[in-house]
Amino acid sequence: MQIKLITIGKTDHKAIQQLIEEYSSRLAHYIRFEFEIIPDLKNSKSLTEHTQKEKEGELILKKVQASDEVILLDERGKSFSSVEFSEFIQKKMNSGLKQLIFVIGGPYGFSEEVYQRANGKISLSKMTFSHQMIRPFFIEQVYRAFTILRNEPYHHE
Repeated sequence: MQIKLITIGKTDHKAIQQLIEEYSSRLAHYIRFEFEIIPDLKNSKSLTEHTQKEKEGELILKKVQASDEVILLDERGKSFSSVEFSEFIQKKMNSGLKQLIFVIGGPYGFSEEVYQRANGKISLSKMTFSHQMIRPFFIEQVYRAFTILRNEPYHHE
């Protein structure tokens, strides 16, 4: 199985980018992982919130194949503990799935078409994080899930 994280817009902060690279590198020891950035829309300031979500949604859906499982990172999604998330990942691997895609939307979230295509939604917190900050948090949680599955001493309960 491959895990892909699709995000909208480049990471502006070097420290955030370094964390993304660090945990992506660690994750590569366990699974094929791809971090894909969809460039920010041009002239987004002149677009309505709805139009921006629609245009971003079209770009997201172009990156998804029919056989992919798509999980949105959404504040209204299901919450997991780190152990529960590792079990979720294990079930996806056991199912024979070829590609599991997680998506972090832009500042206004997702279009209705993206919600309709999604196979599920997960929330990392009831709090709201910037779509920049959530990237390293999420990649670290995927890495943590694999260390839990391998009984490695990274996660402590």
